[in-house]
Amino acid sequence: MKKETKKQILNRMNYLIGHLNGVKKMIEKDEYCVDIIRQNKGVISAINKVNEIIFENHLNTCVVKAIKGKNKKEKEDKVEEILEIFKSSNKIK
Repeated sequence: MKKETKKQILNRMNYLIGHLNGVKKMIEKDEYCVDIIRQNKGVISAINKVNEIIFENHLNTCVVKAIKGKNKKEKEDKVEEILEIFKSSNKIK
């Protein structure tokens, strides 16, 4: 993973941990359900963004390396990984 990307992801994860702790406190305080759901949707959106960053990094590093390499099995494996991620992301809605 690129050093800059790793730092960006870790910063976002720290934000997410804080956000989740905030939602947990809302639940403990019996706050309004719809407000909790709205906060959870924000967490989900932030997690999706982290996954986008990780996936982009993966494409630009691991996949590019495999495609440029001579190992046919590695190339096929990387393509299969991408297809699997794409297929599973379309099922979650």
